[in-house]
Amino acid sequence: QVQLVESGGGLVQPGGSLRLSCLASGRTFGIYTMGWFRQAPGKEREFVGLVSRGGGTTYYSDSVKGRFIISRDYAKNTVYLQMNSLKPEDTAVYYCAASLQFGVTGSPAEFGSWGQGTQVTVSP
Repeated sequence: QVQLVESGGGLVQPGGSLRLSCLASGRTFGIYTMGWFRQAPGKEREFVGLVSRGGGTTYYSDSVKGRFIISRDYAKNTVYLQMNSLKPEDTAVYYCAASLQFGVTGSPAEFGSWGQGTQVTVSP
């Protein structure tokens, strides 16, 4: 079992930055890919980005590419989502997820463990 806890959400103005953290505990040795997803009210859960074991490979959705950066600190069992140049359309609950699979494409079904989510609101 893997437990994930997100933190760092909050209210930020458009153009601002925010960094989310995801602390993993439990059977973390089996995790290959860590991902971030988000869900806005009335919408389906949306893929944001992912990072592979060792942090060597990252992949982002087109909507956040160039603005968001995912990093992974193995020593701290933590994954970060640095969000820059935030827009009101980035407002959502952000979820951290873990997958034991290699070569995931970003489908939520590929991730077996999820955090409880943290709210990010981008508003003047």
